[in-house]
Amino acid sequence: MASLLYLPLILLLIPLMITTAQNTPSPGYYPSSRISSIGFDQGYSNLWGAQHQRVDQGTVTIWLDSSSGSGYKSLHPYRSGYFGAAIKLQPGYTAGVITSFYLSNNEAHPGDHDEIDIEFLGTTPDKPYTLQTNVYIRGSGDRNIIGREMKFHLWFDPTQDFHNYAILWTPSEIIFLVDDVPIRRYPRKSDATFPLRPLWVYGSIWDASSWATEDGKYKADYNYQPFIGRYKNFKIGGCTADAPAACSPPSASPSGSGGLSQQQSSVMEWVQRNYLVYDYCRDGKRDHTQTPEC
Repeated sequence: MASLLYLPLILLLIPLMITTAQNTPSPGYYPSSRISSIGFDQGYSNLWGAQHQRVDQGTVTIWLDSSSGSGYKSLHPYRSGYFGAAIKLQPGYTAGVITSFYLSNNEAHPGDHDEIDIEFLGTTPDKPYTLQTNVYIRGSGDRNIIGREMKFHLWFDPTQDFHNYAILWTPSEIIFLVDDVPIRRYPRKSDATFPLRPLWVYGSIWDASSWATEDGKYKADYNYQPFIGRYKNFKIGGCTADAPAACSPPSASPSGSGGLSQQQSSVMEWVQRNYLVYDYCRDGKRDHTQTPEC
């Protein structure tokens, strides 16, 4: 009898559960399912802050305190590919702190490097994390690095569980994905606005108090240290810099020919309609002669 008494309550909750599960439209295709996971040591090694990095049962933990942050780097450079990791962020006060997963050749080309970023901008407890995507291109080589930022809030709390974040970089486009949902597509409109040189894969946590949170309004407060980033489920499906010319990266769409399917495009539009909080192309204060792709 007791179970029967709870039946009306369960029936009332079922529509709520279904609605919650359906809040995120399905992309219809899941590129991550085509890429095998690798162990951290198979693809990466510590780059800096070794005392602030721990690998335990497939999960890499890096942390920032008043003495240091930490970062890791891929064993090989790549000229294209799918690069992903599941990441869990720290809750609470994290202002000024950047937790990142990105591609770069800044060590090989200091001052005029290329970069493709996923960066989580730390925040105060009353506000959500911001996921910043960015693309840097050396441009004219005059060391004037131009950012191409698009910033998003997320449709879930990234501190509660691991979620999969990925960059798909092909000779024709860059696609940023969150749990296989495309949130941004950056097409190659010209050689001058697209990264063409080999890139390494990095992850790091560091103090960016001068700009990370509300343009530097809130700084890192080491009363809340350590600030922790956790990574697992690493995926690399790409062409190393010395791979044969016939090597090609995975496709983001089921067609295998690049671009996004109609369903994937619709989901990306849904994300940008509901969660995009900054687009460099729409920023009237920017000098758009420097970003002709806009």
